[in-house]
Amino acid sequence: MATNKGLFLPISKADMAERGWEQLDFLLVSGDAYVDHPSFGHAIISRLLESQGYKIGIIPQPDWHDVKDFKVLGRPRLGVFIASGVIDSMVNHYTASKKPRRDDAYSPGGNAGHRPDRAVIVYANRVREAFKNVPVILGGIEASLRRFAHYDYWDNTVRRSVLVDSKADLLIYGMGEKPVLELAARLAAGESIRNIRDLRGTVYLASDAELGEYFKTEERGQTWILTPSYEAVKDERHQYAAAFKLQYDEQDPIRGRTLVQPHGERYVVQNPPALPLNVAEMDRVYALPFQRAYHPVYQSQGGVPAIREVEFSITSHRGCYGACSFCALHFHQGRIIQKRSQSSILNEAKKLTWLDNFKGYIHDVGGPTANFRNPACQIQLKSGACKEKQCLENGGCRNLIVDHSEYLELLRKLRAIPEIKKVFIRSGIRYDYLMLDKNDDFFKELCEHHISGQLKVAPEHVAERVLRRMGKPERLVYDRFVKKFYEINRELGKEQYLVPYLVSSHPGSDLEAAIELAEYLRDIHYTPEQVQDFYPTPGSLSTCMFYTGLDPRTMENVYVPRSPKEKAMQRALLQYRNPANYDLVYEALHTAGRNDLIGFGPHCLIAPRRRRADHLARPSRPGKPSRRPKGSPNRTG
Repeated sequence: MATNKGLFLPISKADMAERGWEQLDFLLVSGDAYVDHPSFGHAIISRLLESQGYKIGIIPQPDWHDVKDFKVLGRPRLGVFIASGVIDSMVNHYTASKKPRRDDAYSPGGNAGHRPDRAVIVYANRVREAFKNVPVILGGIEASLRRFAHYDYWDNTVRRSVLVDSKADLLIYGMGEKPVLELAARLAAGESIRNIRDLRGTVYLASDAELGEYFKTEERGQTWILTPSYEAVKDERHQYAAAFKLQYDEQDPIRGRTLVQPHGERYVVQNPPALPLNVAEMDRVYALPFQRAYHPVYQSQGGVPAIREVEFSITSHRGCYGACSFCALHFHQGRIIQKRSQSSILNEAKKLTWLDNFKGYIHDVGGPTANFRNPACQIQLKSGACKEKQCLENGGCRNLIVDHSEYLELLRKLRAIPEIKKVFIRSGIRYDYLMLDKNDDFFKELCEHHISGQLKVAPEHVAERVLRRMGKPERLVYDRFVKKFYEINRELGKEQYLVPYLVSSHPGSDLEAAIELAEYLRDIHYTPEQVQDFYPTPGSLSTCMFYTGLDPRTMENVYVPRSPKEKAMQRALLQYRNPANYDLVYEALHTAGRNDLIGFGPHCLIAPRRRRADHLARPSRPGKPSRRPKGSPNRTG
């Protein structure tokens, strides 16, 4: 991956000297290695500021043990932006079982250890040490999802807003382009950051006096809402669920109101979300001069592995109205789809064909959900997303626009580019939306042109009570989708398979639900190679359920599997054919009173203990393969 160092933004004083810069306007501190690609937030924000004439440099993955690395580019004139990286630093460091990860795809050579735990807080405090009285602005996913008092799975407690612990001046939540540019312009004009209190998409700390006449005179509930305080949500789970519901309901740029959460004698104030980018604004962002590569300084260390997944992928849109409970996109990108024009995407595809290492394959064209290319409905664009109703619940809203034609037209144009051999869709298909489409053209062309043998889909579970908590469609919808998928592939003469993504131990899932899922896997003759335990990350509705044992939408009690033993049993049930899981599966079936599934009948999951021991003691017959290889794809339908 040979690239010209001079085409990247400065990461050293020498880089600044080459540009003739003596001082930066802005400094950006990132927990990720510097990858100049639009899939990385630090690349988008820095290139956006550069496009407006600001001098900006990047300090990627500084050594946080002292201030030396933070001073390497000198004191910036206007401010410092801080982000932990593409992934929350705690998720980056630890598995769902809280074990340290051994690698980090966003660091040189894929090696872990290049960023601290709770990176946003650590970086912000080091910047404060390095530069007195310089505005400090937080952004990115970690800051965005921790902007209110939040349950922290790793400490197993409720932590304060990250704005309080970091001592930053301002927090930008969501994708950030509009607030970043407005903030930069106001700082450049000489306005004090302490006076910037009306900027959409931002959060600030205020004293009672600083809240000013606005909150004293404006009618509460009309333009602003006081949520339960940090102290209240820390001590009382019903209060936590109530606060989360208020926050969840107001994350809409059109109808969202200002939220105020007391933290001791201060207040965390969230202004309404930034307005969505229109098509022209999205096009301008993705037309910025990204090098689509990691900085050459990492070449000798083996590069940055994360680029491999996105190097030949194209983002076509942002936002998702799928409303999966375990996803925090609602809190970050929002429900309103923001898309790029077809011409913008086609231009990017043509640029990919000029790269020396391009082999003719575009790995993905999509977004959080690939087939959500357009807004859910016209009402949403005028009045905002519905507060008490989700677009796809109960078989889909009557106002939902179900139409894949524009996305299909885009894919056809991409396939027609001579240098492109194949265009894959890997960012996920929402199958319930697909099944609502009475026109099968997209489904057929998806199978014919955009799958390479396997299509990954996410039913997540099959038990109705679990699916309801997950915000996923009922099992019948998935069954219909599976049937139609295989029918279409038979018509095309293709042998392609579905790979279902499944989650164990989600709130609402008890042992009986996990057994129901195991029986489903038995019936379709499928053993998942990997199973994901539910991971309670900040900002998601499911995490609120995990912590409180309540569904904040209804305040109903929700069963939550918490003990490591039960989680291990639920996970083992999904891979009950693995001999290493026998004891856990046996114990789970016995505990649930499902001994009918222990035996030799066609409906049984495992053999009895004594007969199993006898079987294992017999010498195996060489040369006789198992009836179905472990992990073989589902061929049902």
